[in-house]
Amino acid sequence: MASSHANELLALTKIEAEGRWTNRLSKLDWLWFAGLSISVGILVDVFNSQFWFWQYVVLAVWYVTLIAVGIHWRPMQGAFLTVVTAALLGVWLYSIGQTPANDIVLRYVLQGYAGVMWMVGFLLAATIAYLIYFFTLLEKVGRLATGLTWAGVLMGFIGLGVRWRETYIGHPSWGHVPVTNLWEVMVVFCACTSLFYLYYESRIKSRALGAFVMPLVAASAIFLLWLTFVQHMDRIAPIIPALQSFWMKLHVPMMFVAYANFTIASFVGLAYILGDRSRKRGGGGILARALPSGELMDDMMAKAIALGFLLFTIATILGAVWAAKAWGGFWSWDPKETWALIVWLNYAGFLHARTSKGLRGKQMAWWSFMSLWVVTFCFLGVNLFLSGLHSYGKL
Repeated sequence: MASSHANELLALTKIEAEGRWTNRLSKLDWLWFAGLSISVGILVDVFNSQFWFWQYVVLAVWYVTLIAVGIHWRPMQGAFLTVVTAALLGVWLYSIGQTPANDIVLRYVLQGYAGVMWMVGFLLAATIAYLIYFFTLLEKVGRLATGLTWAGVLMGFIGLGVRWRETYIGHPSWGHVPVTNLWEVMVVFCACTSLFYLYYESRIKSRALGAFVMPLVAASAIFLLWLTFVQHMDRIAPIIPALQSFWMKLHVPMMFVAYANFTIASFVGLAYILGDRSRKRGGGGILARALPSGELMDDMMAKAIALGFLLFTIATILGAVWAAKAWGGFWSWDPKETWALIVWLNYAGFLHARTSKGLRGKQMAWWSFMSLWVVTFCFLGVNLFLSGLHSYGKL
C-alpha cells in the first residue's frame, strides 16, 4: 500500500514537472536567453551615459519581446542572429574604410541598397513559387516558396540595418532610423508582411495562403522598384526637423507591423470567401483542396487583426506624443490622423462584433477583406493625394 502511494506521488510529481514551462525549454532556448541577456548588459554598459529613461524602457520591452517571441517561434532565433551578424559585418566594413566602390561584398550584398534589391528578387520569386504550389500542391515547390520568402525577409532587414549606418556617412547630422520616406517604409512593409506571413504559415501548417498574401507583397516590391529607378527615393538625404525625434523610431515601425497584420488578415478573408464559395458549389475545385479549413482561416484572420489592432493602438498613442513634441499638440485632425482614427474604429468594430456579438465566418471575412481599402488609403492614399502635417511622406 505504501509502495503504491509512493508511486502515485512520484507520477504526480513527474506530471507537474513536465507541465512547467521551464521544462519545455530546449538548450537553444537557454542559449537564446543568455545571449540576449549578455547583449543587453553590454549595451547598457557601453551606452549608459547616453541613455535616458524611455530608452531604458524601450530596451527592456525589446529584451522581453525577443525572448518571448524566440521561445514561442524558434525560427526567429536563427533569423535574428543572421540579420544582426550580417548587418554588423556590413557596419564593420564601413568602419574600417571600405566602401561599395572598393569592396565587392558591400557592393553586391551588404550595402543597404543591395540588400533591398536582393529582398525584392527573393520575394518576387517566392510569390511565383507560392502560386505554382497552390495549383500543383507539390511539396518541394512549397518548401522552395517558404525558403525564398525567408531569404527575402533576411535580406530586407539586413539592408535596413546597414542603411541605418549609411545614413551617418554623408554627414553625422543626417543619421536616422530608415523609416523616414516612402522608399524606406515600403522596405519595412515588405519585410514585415512576409515575416508575419511565415509565422502564421508555421502555425496553421499550410502554405496555400501564400498564393493570396504574397502577390500583394510582390506588388509592393514592384512599387519599390519604381520608387528606386524612377523616383530615386533610395538616395540618403537629411531629414526635416519634425522627423528628428526619438518617438519616430517607435511610432513608424510599430505602425507598419500593424499594417502587415491587417494586410495578411485581409487576404485570408478573401481566401475564406473564395474557399467557402467553392465548397458550397461541390467542393471539388482547387480552392477546396488547397486551402485550410474555414475555421482555421477564421481564427488566423481574427488573431492577425487582434495583434494588428493592439500595435496600431500603441503606435497611435506614440504618434500623439510625437506630435505634441513636434507640433505642440497631441491631435490636430490632420488627414493622416483622421484616417488613422477611421482605421482604428473600423477594427475596433470588427473585434467588438466578434467578441461581443459572436459573429464568425463569411460576413467577418468580407469585413476583413474590405478593410484593406481603408488601410491602404491611410498608408498610401493620404500621402499621395492629400496634404497636411504628414506631407513629408509624399512622392
